[in-house]
Amino acid sequence: MNSFARKPWFHKLNRTVSRARQASRESMLWTGNLKKRLLLDIAKRIRANLGTILSENLKDVKRARLTGLSAAMIDRLSLNEARLLAMEEGVRGVANLEDPIGKVLSRWTRPNGLRLQKVSVPLGVILIIYESRPNVTVECAALCLKSSNVVILRGGREAMNTNKVFLRIFRESLRQFKLPVDAVNLVETTDYDAVDFLLLQEGRIDLVIPRGGEKLIRRVVERSRIPVVKHYQGVCHVYVDRHADLKKAVAITVNSKLQRPGVCNAMETLLVHKSIASRFLGQVGKVLNEGGCEVLGDSETCRILPFAARAKPTDYGHEFLDKVLAVKVVKSLKEAIEHIESYGSHHTDAIVTEDRKTANDFKAKVDSSSVMVNASTRFSDGYEYGFGAEIGISTDKIHARGPMGLDGLTSYKYIVDGNGHIRI
Repeated sequence: MNSFARKPWFHKLNRTVSRARQASRESMLWTGNLKKRLLLDIAKRIRANLGTILSENLKDVKRARLTGLSAAMIDRLSLNEARLLAMEEGVRGVANLEDPIGKVLSRWTRPNGLRLQKVSVPLGVILIIYESRPNVTVECAALCLKSSNVVILRGGREAMNTNKVFLRIFRESLRQFKLPVDAVNLVETTDYDAVDFLLLQEGRIDLVIPRGGEKLIRRVVERSRIPVVKHYQGVCHVYVDRHADLKKAVAITVNSKLQRPGVCNAMETLLVHKSIASRFLGQVGKVLNEGGCEVLGDSETCRILPFAARAKPTDYGHEFLDKVLAVKVVKSLKEAIEHIESYGSHHTDAIVTEDRKTANDFKAKVDSSSVMVNASTRFSDGYEYGFGAEIGISTDKIHARGPMGLDGLTSYKYIVDGNGHIRI
């Protein structure tokens, strides 16, 4: 800690962590009804401040364009009325979810008469590190409050004006309900040493969730002394089987790739069974081309689609986050699954097929956090799963996996009731 003590932000940030820790001792006692009313008030304030939020967001977008931020990152940064109303609805959805805290997960009585309960509890203080996406500010803060956790938000410098407005809205509601405003915190310094300082706060911060590019996430994992929940990449696949309904397959392919190409649940590689490759690629290729999507294919794909460029080996397994798609024609379901295992990131993978056995084989053998059958990879999202919103997506297998909602923000403790019991 001494190496950070001379930094201009050190004392303020150190106090922020201390106050967050103290706030977590209070938030763990909040009732479900209180949290619901708090979040409904926050949703109402988001709608009431649409103009201010959009104005501050426009400042961030203009500055991002001047600094040469990529189109995909600007898309993540940009808000409009529809996105804000969706965020408001997401907060309302979280407010109306069942309280995840204080649930008796199991109970039993031992032969000696001891009565045990396994009860859900909050994690404590959660640090979220993310880039460009102000919607993350709202989603994560809402989920943390609903799960009785305290949050420290470290967004990117490119969204600072927008995030400050959201911080004000959350704290106004907390103040209205006479709750500690330190339950929601924003790191306002853009010095990345401040992140390194936070990652060393073992015992004061309980969990770190990085959301962003692979470089950011790996840096957090390498430097953190605190447990990290993460996914490195979203290398998502769609496999179009020989038994696919081609109309469905075209719609799913186009939606998975082009609806929002800059997000982690967008498809990056399309696998097509050889028996339907000519028919299907001829249909979907036209739509992809008209949508401005660059296609990088194997030799068979390039034969069918004259506009396709030859894919390099490194294109398979690459997260483009753009209107670029790797395509490969495969001989069998087995080859498709082996390709996904070799090049995928265990995030989200989909199959389009009308054959039940093939679908069941795919579901059983693809080891990803979300496996889709006849549905777009874009549905791999906490809101779409009914979680109200998501705190992040994990491809780990310990603690949480896939889109993380409220349950991923809880732990548990054992309550043991006796009657003078002693161990002999």
